[in-house]
This record gives sequence, C-alpha cells and structure tokens, in this order.
Amino acid sequence: MATTTSARPGPVLSARALNRATLARQLLLRRTPMSAKHAVEHLVGLQAQNTKPPYVALAARLDGFRPEELSGLLESRQAARIVTLRSTLHLHTADDVLRLRPLVQPAREREVQLFRKGLAGVDLERLAGLTRTLVEERPRTPKEIREALLDHWPDADPLALTVAARCLLPLVQVTPRGLWGRSGQVALTTAEAWLGRAPEPPAPADATVLRYLAAFGPASVKDMQTWSGLTRLREAFERLRPRLLTFRDESGTELFDLPDAPRPDPDTPAPPRFLPEFDNLLLSHADRTRVVPREYKDRTWKGNQAYRTFLVDGFLAGIWHLDETKGGAATVTVQPFGTLTREQRTAVAEEAERTLATLAYDVDAVRFGAFAP
Repeated sequence: MATTTSARPGPVLSARALNRATLARQLLLRRTPMSAKHAVEHLVGLQAQNTKPPYVALAARLDGFRPEELSGLLESRQAARIVTLRSTLHLHTADDVLRLRPLVQPAREREVQLFRKGLAGVDLERLAGLTRTLVEERPRTPKEIREALLDHWPDADPLALTVAARCLLPLVQVTPRGLWGRSGQVALTTAEAWLGRAPEPPAPADATVLRYLAAFGPASVKDMQTWSGLTRLREAFERLRPRLLTFRDESGTELFDLPDAPRPDPDTPAPPRFLPEFDNLLLSHADRTRVVPREYKDRTWKGNQAYRTFLVDGFLAGIWHLDETKGGAATVTVQPFGTLTREQRTAVAEEAERTLATLAYDVDAVRFGAFAP
C-alpha cells in the first residue's frame, strides 16, 4: 500500500487496535439496543446483493432485532434497495437513497462508458427518458426493460442497454422482493416514484466523510475511496483535517478519525460473530488486514460466489453454511480456516445458535467441518 506522510505524523495504531475500533463502529463488539432504521443509517447502508444478507447483518449487530422490523421498513418504503456504493446493490434508508445515489451518480455514468462499444448509436438521454416512462408506468423486470430498449436499438448489446438503464436512472427494487419470509422477482421503478419524493441534491462529500469515519474509521483516504467507489476525496479530508484526529497504521499510512469516536483498548474481548456474504465490514477498506489476516485474504470467495463468514477474536476465522430443512429448522456447518480452541468452538457454536434463533430458525445442529479451498 502506498504511504502518505502528514506534516505531523500521528500515533501508530496496530492492526488489533484498528480491529477493535472498527468493530465498535460496526456494532460488532457487543449487540446494541438500536432500531433497525437507525442501524441502517449509522452503517450507511447494508450490502443487499442477495435478499437475506441485510437480515443476517443486523442479527449480528443489534440486541432484540427481529427480521420483521427491517422487512417492515422496506414494505412501508422507509428503506429501499438500490445500486449505490461500488456499483453494488445496497439497502438504504429512504433519505440515503435520495442523497447517496446522487453523490455516486458521476461514478455510475463513468461505468456506462465501459460499455460504449455495445451502445454504439444509442442516444443515452433518450434511453434514460424511455426507461423512466416505462418503469414509472408500473415497475418492470430487467428483462422487460431490456426488451423494450432493444425495440428501439436492435443492434445494441442487451447487457450494455441494461447497465445503461441501471446507471443512468436511480432504479430501486420494489417489494415484495427483499421482504422477510417473502420475495419475488426483481422489478424496478425510479426512487422518486417509489418513495413519492423529489430527488435531492447530492450528499455533501464532507458530511459523507464524517459518516464513513463514524461507521468504518479510523481510515485513510484510499479506504473511503474503496468503500464508496468514488475518487478525488483527498480535498474533502483536507478541508476536514482541523476537525479530525490523525494516526498512522503500522505501514505508515495516514489515518483520519473523529475525535469522539470509540477506540477501545486492543485487548477488549470480541465475541464470535456470524456475518452474511458481502458484509461491508470485509469490503470497505483498501487495507483489510484490520479484519482479514493476510493469509486468509482470498478465502471468502470462489469464482463469483461469496461465502458467509464468521469472526473469532474480531478477525475473519472461517466460513459457514446454512442448510434449511422442513418446518423452519436449519443445520449450520462451520468451517474454520485454522484450529479453534475448545473454548472458541463452544463460543462459536453458541453464537451460531443465537444468530439462527434471531432469524427465527430452529437449530437442528451446529457442525464443524474442514475448510476446503
């Protein structure tokens, strides 16, 4: 990683100190008695590539969480699923849908340019207008959008047309997709039509930096750029420098942080936690060693498939699988990357049962197996 040197280098934070600070911001050191809406806002959204990860993410973080609470936010349109950070689907509060999507819109428009060969002869402004009319008449599936656009541009690449529509317009996935215990095919309309509110100006970069640090700090400029998919954020950090504390990691990279944010003692106990695939804890820093040991950095993916993961002592320690059986029961298979002590195995099994109980499963068994790369 490139090293950034400040005029007055701050104290060095070890990987373990960064780990505990990040876990505290992520509500993973201890479950927090916070509403689902407040948690989604504090975490600046939850990865929602699949339908269940947001529920698993909050089951790991909130005391007293019930899946129906988050599902209710989607059903009442206080939250929605939309492509935002890193061009991936996130579940955001309605306010963040309307202010974060405009912030990352320039990145989404640059993404369209990656498909320009497949869009030869396509008038992008007309494409956006046609798509808006189509999806605001009633929510449409991606296939319906693609076929309608191919009627106008039959020689265009179908995938490129789909990407262009998704990037040029703030398209949300409408319910019942994403509801707990229910679902449905992906159907899209505009954020304005679904939420019944006009577009808002982009969230200010400075305010977004502060929110990122509150949820993921201490962090570098490059860390936030990795999290957001945005570039050229150095200016925002420099404007905020007088209001922030600065540190260094063990490689010398400058880190910024909020003065009053928690930075627990590195020896603070960190209970096991079960996380969903794509959890933002593992995706939101350029240097992930604060959570992911270097020797495990390539073990959470196979091809384009992401595994559910679990933490032991605050660090990535393995993957887990959930096999559902009839009547709402489930078996959890835990595959550690290394050797767990007897005490750690007991704590991991107890946490697996607690997580599944929160998600309203009856646990048939918690099994331990060997990790197979």
